[in-house]
Amino acid sequence: MSERLQPGDTAPAFALPDADGKEISLADFAGRKVVVYFYPAALTPGCTKQACDFTDNLQVLADAGYEVVGVSPDKPEKLATFREKEDLKVTLVGDPSKETLAAYGAFGEKQMYGKTVTGVIRSTIVVDEKGAVEHAFYNVRATGHVAKLMRDLGIAAA
Repeated sequence: MSERLQPGDTAPAFALPDADGKEISLADFAGRKVVVYFYPAALTPGCTKQACDFTDNLQVLADAGYEVVGVSPDKPEKLATFREKEDLKVTLVGDPSKETLAAYGAFGEKQMYGKTVTGVIRSTIVVDEKGAVEHAFYNVRATGHVAKLMRDLGIAAA
């Protein structure tokens, strides 16, 4: 079971391929706030809803000073299909090794349909301009999460 991050912790560095195979790293966002959200799988109903919610609110988040990066265990090719099929604007990166997922406490045991399974724990980590964890939300719901996140961050919806 990976350790969950707490506000004030240094966000673990990562460098992962995006949907085009281009490497995206946490360091790319130095000096800016970034919402890093972790989801189980591209092209699934809940993950699609969440990615579309982030895309729909991307400009509002950007205007409030936040970049958004979605992380899943998917390969870049699947992320590209997901992006094209759903017309997503959010940056999606793949972590097939699950090392970044684990470093962020977003991979481990979870309850699913009354059973304990090992997998991606739907989570959102907000990283500040200096690379420190500002907020850490675990076991979030796919539907309604972006609206709740924006309320928690004090951002008015469009």
